Amino acid sequence: PANHRQNRMKTPRSLISRLLLLAALVWPAWAFAQAAPNLPPATAYSEKGADTCLECHDDETATYSGSALFKGKHAHRRDARAPFGPGGLQCESCHGPGARHSAKGSNKKATINSLKADSDRPVAERNGQCLNCHQNSSRTAWHAGAHDANKLACTDCHKMHVEKDAVLAKATEADVCYRCHKTQRADFQKTSAHPVRQGRMACSDCHNAHGNPGSGGLVKATLNQTCFSCHADKRGPQLWEHAPVVENCANCHTAHGSVRNALLTKSPSLLCQQCHTAAGHPSVARNGQALPGNGGTGAVFVVAGSCTNC
Repeated sequence: PANHRQNRMKTPRSLISRLLLLAALVWPAWAFAQAAPNLPPATAYSEKGADTCLECHDDETATYSGSALFKGKHAHRRDARAPFGPGGLQCESCHGPGARHSAKGSNKKATINSLKADSDRPVAERNGQCLNCHQNSSRTAWHAGAHDANKLACTDCHKMHVEKDAVLAKATEADVCYRCHKTQRADFQKTSAHPVRQGRMACSDCHNAHGNPGSGGLVKATLNQTCFSCHADKRGPQLWEHAPVVENCANCHTAHGSVRNALLTKSPSLLCQQCHTAAGHPSVARNGQALPGNGGTGAVFVVAGSCTNC
C-alpha cells in the first residue's frame, strides 16, 4: 500500500513537468505570432508618398536635410523626368517601395534601399536606381570605367539630400575626389600645378568620372586631345614639329603637379637628354663637370632655361 501511494504521487508530478516543458516550447512561437505585425507586401508603395517619409525623415544635419531635396532638380514638379514630377513616385522612385518600411514593427534597414554605404544592398543594385534615369551620353561608359570596376557607388561621391552637391561645384569638387585620390592632392600642392587648388579648374575638366573608353578616364579619346582643349596653341600644325609633342604630352609633362617649372617631369637639360644625347649635339651631360663654377667647365647656358635658352 505504501508503494502504491508513492506511485500515485509521482504520476501527477511527472505530468505537470511535461506540461510545463510543452508550454515553454509552445509559448514563444505563440507569443511571436501574436506580436508579429501584419506587414504590407515588399513591393507595395506607401499611400502618401513623401509625406509618409517625412513623418520620420525630417531632420537637418550636415550630411542630410529633409527640406534640401525640394530645392533641387529631383523635386521639380513640372519635369516629367524628375521623381517629384507628374506621375512620379517621389522618394520611392530612388529608394524603392516603402510601404513595408514605413509600417510599424518592420525591419527598417532591410525593407528599403537606403543607398548608403552601410546598406545590405549590393553596389550594383544601388547604382541601378540612379542609372535608371542617369544613363545618357556622358555615362554610357560607366560599366567600362575604373570607378565601377572598383565597386564605387554613386552616393560615395554624390549627395542628394543637401542643398548643394559638393562634387558638382568647381570650387569643392576636388575635395570629394581627394577622399580616394590622395596622391593627386599632394601633387596639386606643388609649386607648378594646374589651378585646381585656386578653384579655377576642376578634376572633371580633364576626367570623366563616369567612365570613358580611353585611358585615364579622360574627357577626350586621348591625352593630347584633352590637353589641346585648353592648350590650343600647342596643337599645331607647326613648321618644325617636336616629335614628343605629337606623340604624347606626358613624355615631358606631368598633369597634376611638379616641383619643376611648366609641370616638367625632369629638369632641363636632363629632360632633353633623355632623347638628345651629348654625342650628337653640341651639349654636355648634366653633371658636376658640365655645370659652371666650382671647377666645372660648362657654359652658363646649361642652367636656368638650359636647352630652351636657344
